[in-house]
Formats: sequence, C-alpha cells, structure tokens
Amino acid sequence: MMLADPSKKYRRMYQRVDLPDRQWPNNEITKAPIWMSTDLRDGNQAIFEPMDIDQKFKMFQMLVKIGFKHIEIGFPSASQVDFDFTRKLIEENHIPDDVYIEVLVQARDHLIERTFESLVGAKRAIVHIYNANSPTFRQKVLNVDANGSKALAVNAAKKIKEIAAQYPETEWVFQYSPECFSATELEVAKDVCDAVTEIWEASAENKVILNLPATVEVSTPNVYADQIEWMHRNLARRDGVIISVHCHNDRGCGIAASELAIMAGADRVEGCVFGNGERTGNVDVAAIALNMYTQGVAPELDFSNINEVIAIIEECTGLPVHPRHPYAGDLVFTAFSGSHQDAIKKGFEFQKNEEIWDMPYLPIDPKDLGRDYDAVIRVNSQSGKGGIAYLLESHYNVVLPRRLQIEFSQIVQQHTDSNGTEISATEIWNLFQDTYVNAKQQHYTAKNYRLSDVNGTQAIELEVDIDGEIQQLRGEGNGPISAFLNALQLPIDVLNYEERSISSGANAKALTLIEIQVKGTGKSAFGAGIHDNTVTSSIEAILASTNRLIEQGVLSTEQVAAAAV
Repeated sequence: MMLADPSKKYRRMYQRVDLPDRQWPNNEITKAPIWMSTDLRDGNQAIFEPMDIDQKFKMFQMLVKIGFKHIEIGFPSASQVDFDFTRKLIEENHIPDDVYIEVLVQARDHLIERTFESLVGAKRAIVHIYNANSPTFRQKVLNVDANGSKALAVNAAKKIKEIAAQYPETEWVFQYSPECFSATELEVAKDVCDAVTEIWEASAENKVILNLPATVEVSTPNVYADQIEWMHRNLARRDGVIISVHCHNDRGCGIAASELAIMAGADRVEGCVFGNGERTGNVDVAAIALNMYTQGVAPELDFSNINEVIAIIEECTGLPVHPRHPYAGDLVFTAFSGSHQDAIKKGFEFQKNEEIWDMPYLPIDPKDLGRDYDAVIRVNSQSGKGGIAYLLESHYNVVLPRRLQIEFSQIVQQHTDSNGTEISATEIWNLFQDTYVNAKQQHYTAKNYRLSDVNGTQAIELEVDIDGEIQQLRGEGNGPISAFLNALQLPIDVLNYEERSISSGANAKALTLIEIQVKGTGKSAFGAGIHDNTVTSSIEAILASTNRLIEQGVLSTEQVAAAAV
C-alpha cells in the first residue's frame, strides 16, 4: 500500500509572501525575547488529566523560579479550576511584582466579563483574546467573511477596554491573537490587528501584544519568518506593539520557526518548557533558550538545575520527558558509539576550566544544567575502547595502556554481544578484575613472601602454590620484581610495567599493570594486581599475567613443572 497522490488531496494552506528584500536571513539572535509560558494553559489542556490547583501552583512556582515574567495561568472563563487558581494566586499574594499573569478568553462578551471577575485585585495582568481569521475557519466554522471575523475582534477589544477601565488599580496589558495567523491572508491579518491596536490606543508608552501564531504549522519555517517580517514592516503603530509568536509543532519545525521569527522581528515567544501542547505540542522554550546559551547569548531563563525542572513537570503533567529530548533527555549527553566516545575522551583531555567550551559531540557543558559527566559515556555493543577507558578512568582512576585498552575492549564487546545489553561502569570494572586480577588465583598462587637485602641485592623468599603443590622459592635481583621473576625460574620477561593509586587517603590501594612476554615467542599477556602494598600488588600482577599465559597455552605445563623442580 502506498500513500495517495498528494496533489489530489492536499494544497498549500498559506499565502506566498512577496518579500524579495527580506532581511531576516542576515540577522542573528543577539538577545533573549520576552518569554511567555503557556504550560498552565495550552500545556494543561493537552494532557490526559488536567492539573488540579495544587499541581498548577507547584508548576507556577517552578516557572517563576526559572525566570518567566509572563505566565499564562489558564482559561478562567471556561474552567472553575482555572478561575479558583487565579483567585488563589491573587488573594494569597503569590505573584511576584515583576511577573504578569495572563489569562486567555474567547472574543465573547459574557466570557470576557467572567474573566475580569477572576482578575479583580491583580497588580499586573495580561488579558488575551483571540478569534480565527483564516479562510478555513471563516468558511467552515464561523460562517462569516473577513469583515465578519474582524467585527468579532473589534467588539471584543472594545469590551475589554471598557471593563478594564473599571479596575484602575490593576496594570492591564491587552493581547490579541488572530488564531491560525500562518494560514491567514496577510492583508486580512494586518487589517484586524490594526483595528484592534487602534481601539486599544497602542503606543510606545502603552504597549499592546499581538500574537501571530502558527496555531497549526502549515509551512516551512522560512515562510513563517517571511510572514512575521512582513507584519513587522507593515503593522500600524509598530512602536506600540509587542509581536509575539506561538508556534505549534505539526511539521516538527516549531523551534526553527520561532528562532527565524525572532530574527524576523518578533519580540516575544510563547511556548511550554519542554514543548507540551495540543497535537504535536507547542514550541519547546527550554530548547530555544539553551540554543541561545550555546551561542553566547544570555537566555534570561535559569535551567541550571534541569533535573528538578524535569521532575516537577513530569509529576504535574504525567508526561515523561523523552530520553532524546534536546538538552533535557536522559541520553542527550550520552555516547554509545566507539568513535564518539574516543573523541569525547580526547576532548576532555584538552578542555580546561574557564576556557570557551569546545568539545566533540557536546554542544553544551552538562554541568551548566546541573548534570555530571557520569552518563556522558555509556557502553554497549556499539562502543569502543575509548568509552571503556573513559569509564574506568572517571569512576576508578584506572588508566589503561593503549594496547590493554584494545585487548579489554574486545572482551567487553564479547560480553555485550552475548548479553545484548548496556554494561555499566561497575560491571566493566568487575569484568576487568575477573579477567586480569583474579587470574592470580589460578595455577600460581603466592602464599606469603619476605624481602631482604643481601650485599646491596634484593632477595625474596616466598611460598607458592603451584597447581596444588606448595613450593618454597627464592630469588635475587636488583629489585623486588626482578628477584621474584628469578625465583619463578620461568622463561618470561616484563614487557610493560605501570603502577598508580586507585583511591586516596587511608583507603589508598595500588594498582599494578604488567605485561609479561614469553621469551623467544613474541607472545605476551597482561595481568593486574591490587593491594595496599605496592610490592604485593606487583607480585600479584606477575602471577596473574603468568597464569593467563598458561591458560592461553603460551606457557606449557612442562615449563611450569620444570621450573617447580
């Protein structure tokens, strides 16, 4: 089955914009817009169970803490909960002096009257009216022509101005939305907006908000930017107008459309913190704000504890934040790919504190959002040596030599392939110990040892269990390691030796990594030892490496027996 011929079913739902000298493509976002959160209204009406008053209050407090100065708190003429919530905020004095609460109301007289009842006593409030002007709504929903839809807006604007005058103690701001603006002829939208701002006497001292929404996203973002720039250049009383944009995400382009709209002249952005809203959602305010932040522009919203914001929004809405959600998702700072992990590991080695952030695959420092680096690299079957090495180093202070990284990554790969799951840092560490440390408990096991100095030469005496038979060994050398190797009397040499502390303070332990090679074969094996005493950790590492060579058949049991004799 194939999709139907689109030319027979669909058509362009927007007017082409004649703007050959468009300016927005050359503009940059250099400052934050006014942000308006509609989480408590548009976001609330798009969840399975709308928030109760306690949930709305918790969300409101969070939005204030983040830094929103315009917060749309509900639709009090349509919901008793929203009405009561509005009264709670006002009567209990929960609204900061620099915050405007906003309420939405349809362009109908009795609903406007009810809305003002909910706002009595407010210090500052935005009354937001709307009606649709697009051809589809005019013809199929409202049954009016363009003049008829304009009359609805004009009558409502007059009604709002009349009632607001009865409450001079409140600082009123009026907002009008020509719903479905992006699907409305620009001349029609401009005409109705100009009529409303004339009634409200918009001026530089008496700002009016005109919200030009992509109620349904019907075009590519560049077309929406053209529409916004056209209005920006042609609206009457522009110095008295705050152009606001309210983008939905039907085409998945709400963020891009909003960003281009700012470049095209928009002063204000409406949306939900993480993009909740009708259908595919409102624009994601956090994403736009943090996009600005990564470009060196102060967003004037605080997401320095993004996990707390996520927890409150998930609790109040019942909707999970997607693990791949920009900036907020659990996995957005996580690399599973081997090549990504290797690049990130190397990037951290270069990145210095207080320097400009410049990291492979990480456009923002997770710590700026209150995240740590623990989840930046996670290992599964797609991962490589860089990720494994990073986790061992960041969690256990274990730095593996490159050749050991390569070898151990293959062991981890076999584990993840056979299990088909992600492997944690703890599991990687346990697998490392099982492979390289616990091998000391196989063919050769040291029971105890004693060091002494003989005429400037180091001597060692020890008891070794060799495949169940206890042997007393003695050797001399220029240090404990060479003395121990001479005591074993095996055809082996130390190829590589590294030692480091893997903890600190009273609990400090030494980790010794040794690569032993069988003479004349070119064959070698790594082993590791962990102990409070550095000599003991070295002896354990040699035994672990030796035992691995025996297990691999590189050292024969005959050679072991001969050495024991």
